[in-house]
Amino acid sequence: MQITTVGIDLAKAVFAVHGVDSRGKAVFRKSLKRTQVLTFFANLAPCLIGMEACGSAHHWARQLTALGHTVKLMAPQFVKPYVRTNKNDAADAEVICEAVSRPSMRFVPVKTPDNQAVLALHRARQGFVKARTAQANQIRGLLSEYGIVLPQGIAHIAGRLPSILEDGENALPMTFRQLLHRLGEHLKMLDRQVTELETDIQAWHRQNAASRRLAEIPGIGPITATALVASVGDATNFANGRQLAAWLGLVPRQHSSGGKPTLLGISKRGDTYLRTLLIHGARSVIRAAEGRENAAPRLKRLLERRHKNIAAVAWANRNARVVWALLAHGREYEADYQAACA
Repeated sequence: MQITTVGIDLAKAVFAVHGVDSRGKAVFRKSLKRTQVLTFFANLAPCLIGMEACGSAHHWARQLTALGHTVKLMAPQFVKPYVRTNKNDAADAEVICEAVSRPSMRFVPVKTPDNQAVLALHRARQGFVKARTAQANQIRGLLSEYGIVLPQGIAHIAGRLPSILEDGENALPMTFRQLLHRLGEHLKMLDRQVTELETDIQAWHRQNAASRRLAEIPGIGPITATALVASVGDATNFANGRQLAAWLGLVPRQHSSGGKPTLLGISKRGDTYLRTLLIHGARSVIRAAEGRENAAPRLKRLLERRHKNIAAVAWANRNARVVWALLAHGREYEADYQAACA
């Protein structure tokens, strides 16, 4: 009997697999060890395979695609509504098999190893930045217990800490001075790690033509550009720029009923990291445009009728649409493109 669709519940050691035929009738339900997965699907006729977009999903998608199968990844929150009974691995594989066959299902593009590598750099850098901020706040809090208050900003800690340690009149115990020295060295190490990872990201950015094109957009630099290129992948998977903005959670959340449309704040769906980078980039554009006569007319009109926070999100939404246009059509950024069209 011809197997048309297979659902896989990914795991560390034992994978649950559920296969159906063209009529939707279950053909097999299996549990496979990790070492048996590729052998099993190598002996299976090419079919549609569905998986949740979770840990190791992109790796298995590439492996199974190389065997001739069509692999589609789905966000777990889109699969959950198909659950009908108690949760277990076999039931999860069954609902994944059902969800992947729905014509209205939304799928996650499979990332290449190169894209995953640069995203790993971003995640590692993000972790070091959080650890650096936490370490700086700890040093600031410990010093405040002795009546020493530092100005805001990590740079003030690195600049003032040596003089605090050398000051013999601040009555700091020797044990505390040794601790401050240790924490200061740890802060320097974290800052060095962030700088080195940013250097690696810059090197990838210089070698990638799409990333260089995105960096020409005001509010998007090498960090944001590389993260967008690696995360979006093939932009043609989105029908238009609004779909990309919605995927990033930059469009209004809708709660309509009775034919009356009700739009709320942004949905905040998708990748929080990408959305944060785009909004921070928009804030920098707004800050640079304040008080300037030659600022973009569209941005000036936006700031006249909306608060700066709302304008920043709106500008980030606009940048997301521009990103889609550049990636989907392979174009270069033109600052006066709209004026030329007019």
